[in-house]
Amino acid sequence: MHNSFEGPSAAAARFTGLPATGERRHSGALTEVTLDDGRVVMVKRGDGDRAAQAEAAGLRWLADAGTVRIPAVHGHDGQWLVTDRVATGRPGPAAAERLGRELAALHATGAPAFGAPPPGGPEDAYIGLAPMRNVTGPDWPRWYAEYRVLPYLRRAVDDGTLRGTEAPVIEQVCERLPELAGPAEPPARLHGDLWNGNVLWGADGHAWLIDPAAHGGHRETDLAMLHLFGCPHLNRILDGYQQTAPLADGWTERIALHQLFPLLVHAVLFGSAYGDQALTAARTILRTC
Repeated sequence: MHNSFEGPSAAAARFTGLPATGERRHSGALTEVTLDDGRVVMVKRGDGDRAAQAEAAGLRWLADAGTVRIPAVHGHDGQWLVTDRVATGRPGPAAAERLGRELAALHATGAPAFGAPPPGGPEDAYIGLAPMRNVTGPDWPRWYAEYRVLPYLRRAVDDGTLRGTEAPVIEQVCERLPELAGPAEPPARLHGDLWNGNVLWGADGHAWLIDPAAHGGHRETDLAMLHLFGCPHLNRILDGYQQTAPLADGWTERIALHQLFPLLVHAVLFGSAYGDQALTAARTILRTC
């Protein structure tokens, strides 16, 4: 048994087998630890067994695809997750286009089903600090409504972030999902929380992905999240993606549909401004589709 009061350096040493020689705090949960062979690892304090387990399983599942660069996992337990540190540089158009090609290849490696968790990952996982259930479904529209939109809509209403009278706008989108979803797609291997902050532009000229909420889903969802919060050289990312695995016609009109999930998660975590954005997205979908 490890000491429940151990710090990041002790956790890094336990999982890597190497003594730690220094540490630098990044945030309340994240610490950079230097090992005595000169390597640097990131040590993240988890919020419980399932959070670290889910993130570690997601990182390994994405890495197993052999496409996008993913930091190696050294180990995890109920308190800590230890991974390699990514030495960062500046975003560039060539790295962005390469990321698009690699992301298309990642998605194409697939998943057993919509909602499938990574191997070894828990059914009850997380996206950021919000609970996220990885429960499988036979088709994307029904699964997306039941497990990715409606749970967060209900919680936002319960918390007072959205008014009950506003919920029907989003519920109407869910009812119409079979006709709004576009051509059927096979389950893709998703990062699941692909906003700009989880894309690290490496000093090696490659983009690296961190902090996944990985699961089987629709590939347009990852791309919609990149659009939602912006990303350097996004057009070059999309060019690389389209060259490798062209998206179905009308995908740009479906961006708002795929953004409902992350917007409602943010409404639950951060308040009514995101609830208003979710309502705007829902009204846009109903007006244009």
